[in-house]
Amino acid sequence: MDSPYLPFLGMVERSMRLSEKERFFAVVPSSEALLAYRPGQFFMVGLPGYGEAPISITSAPGDTRIELCVRAVGNLTNALHKLRKGDRMWLRGPFGRGFATNEMEGRDIVFVAGGIGIVPMRSLVKAVLAERERFGRLTLIYGARTPEEMLFTEEMDNWRRRGLDVQLTVDKAEARWKGNTGVVTTLIPKVSIKEKETLGVIIGPPVMYRFVILSLKALGLGAEDIYMSLERRMKCGVGKCGHCQINSVYVCQCGPVFKLSELGGLPEAI
Repeated sequence: MDSPYLPFLGMVERSMRLSEKERFFAVVPSSEALLAYRPGQFFMVGLPGYGEAPISITSAPGDTRIELCVRAVGNLTNALHKLRKGDRMWLRGPFGRGFATNEMEGRDIVFVAGGIGIVPMRSLVKAVLAERERFGRLTLIYGARTPEEMLFTEEMDNWRRRGLDVQLTVDKAEARWKGNTGVVTTLIPKVSIKEKETLGVIIGPPVMYRFVILSLKALGLGAEDIYMSLERRMKCGVGKCGHCQINSVYVCQCGPVFKLSELGGLPEAI
């Protein structure tokens, strides 16, 4: 029986710089068990001598490679940034509760991503577009501080061709920027929705959640219609260390994906 405490090796097939802080990896897993994930789940990724950290999955279920995007913020992640083709990393997981796309079938979806939140959102978007005919109108609102910090924009023309309305915004930009300038909530009121048929999905920095929730509610979405992925300092992935605990809830197991209606008794969550 596989133990959640034991890691599997993954071999780097591709390593690519995405921005000043982010690097993309396509990893060949040593076990097919690592490919049994949902959008929104994560791996504990590690290197000997550096420890491990939770890293969101950015590939879609069904892919034969695990795609990860790592932001350089400390010793481990800076060491991961040095990996190139043929190097290896350790992977434990997948962990957490992800997005159940079958529950979203037949609905319009408004995806709202902020900053590095586009990394797990990409997994969900790719999964939905792979079965495009099962869903209604699809809109992605993606915001970053500057155009240079935006990730995966080279893929978004393809997403548009496949039926996803992509709206981009930045906090500040030079004159050559042709998109919107402002926070993501400046674009949400412009989305035309059908109240009873629309879901909202939020992934991004914690500071944006309250404001995006208010904007989606103003469009008529209820607490049952709003999904979000919570960001917490996860250390183990199996509900033992308590770092991600919110009252009686362990985000690494009960989440990181929640409906807003599930967080009514957890004001600390958002």
